[in-house]
Amino acid sequence: MANVLENAISLVQKTADILNFNKRFQGQEIMERLRIPDKVIMFRASVQLDRGGLKVFNCYRIQHSDVLGCYKGGIRFHPDVDLDEVKALALWMTLKTALVGIPYGGAKGGITVDPKTLSITELERLVRKYTSRLVNDIGPNIDIPAPDMGTGAREMAWIYDEYRKYRDVARGVVTGKPIALGGSLGRKEATGRGVVCTMLEAVKDLGLKNYTVGVQGFGNVGSHAALDCFERGLKVVAIQDITGGACNPEGLNVPEMVKYRDQTGGIEGFPGGKPLADNIVSYPCDVFLPCAKENTITEENAANVKAKLIVEGANGPTTPEADKILESRKVVVVPDILANAGGVIVSYFEWVQNREGFYWEEEDVNTRLFNRLRKAYASVKEMAVAKKVSLRQAAYCIALEKIVQAMIARGVQ
Repeated sequence: MANVLENAISLVQKTADILNFNKRFQGQEIMERLRIPDKVIMFRASVQLDRGGLKVFNCYRIQHSDVLGCYKGGIRFHPDVDLDEVKALALWMTLKTALVGIPYGGAKGGITVDPKTLSITELERLVRKYTSRLVNDIGPNIDIPAPDMGTGAREMAWIYDEYRKYRDVARGVVTGKPIALGGSLGRKEATGRGVVCTMLEAVKDLGLKNYTVGVQGFGNVGSHAALDCFERGLKVVAIQDITGGACNPEGLNVPEMVKYRDQTGGIEGFPGGKPLADNIVSYPCDVFLPCAKENTITEENAANVKAKLIVEGANGPTTPEADKILESRKVVVVPDILANAGGVIVSYFEWVQNREGFYWEEEDVNTRLFNRLRKAYASVKEMAVAKKVSLRQAAYCIALEKIVQAMIARGVQ
């Protein structure tokens, strides 16, 4: 399995070479300052179980860089969470916020846990223990957590409530909260909608007509991306999650699939399509949206991709080796730090609304989200054409140039 941190750092190094940082900023140790996080927080959380006894969990919070603003990043609950993964995710957040022009740095948190194995009360104890250990390291002007894989509005509400025990009431300490606690309309759907927004921009550039869509992953990001496509009248011909997959050349009924998933816990056996026999990466569709985990498009399966366009809803779904294969085959990839930035953009909007005490209509949220993503996509496309590089390389060039210029301007004392 490819190491996601090594993959992320290798592309940062390649971009630093393209932008000639060593010569332009001689003696400033730019790569060391980009490679090494500002702060690495690791601890264990011991949680009392309902049935008696306790369980110990590994917990992480990585604050990668705050040169452009306070730290910002989600909290991931997954059994595969480890230090390198969280470091990579924090680095990508730094790049993502820079690329789309919001005043944040990058951070990420995680707990090595399968949340499905815990009761609600056990999960709440774990979240509150995690929050209490981080109370000096998070805050509305320091580091602002948000949901990620395995977490959602419920967990953010617990973090907000636990934080209030130790500090003044500050709704902006987390984003992705329930609406009743100051959450933003449109936040839950934002990442999926953002994926579709960047997809539509790329489709226009490629001149695709009557195209079909395949979606890998049916959690928050994948399901909302698929729903948005369905509501726009696009044919979503294949969807796969961790339990299984379904396909239908005439298009799947995505709202019915959401209901089925909510009732059964997965999409395996969905009656509105045939079972998906193979990995969805190789399924024949025009546009493919990988919205699951890292390293799902690899050197082993990249040659089997049938899609003309890939829009990365997940973080790091394409390995560097797969990228080279896709580029040689003229498959266009809209990179993760652009395609899935909708979540952090609307998290920023939520934070702004919390600070102002004035809340926007969902239409206003979506309009501002789409305008910002379209602007970011246009700048990436312009850079890609000017430098004759991929969209991913162009996005890294734009983001890193912003970060390093701010780094130098701030000085080191």
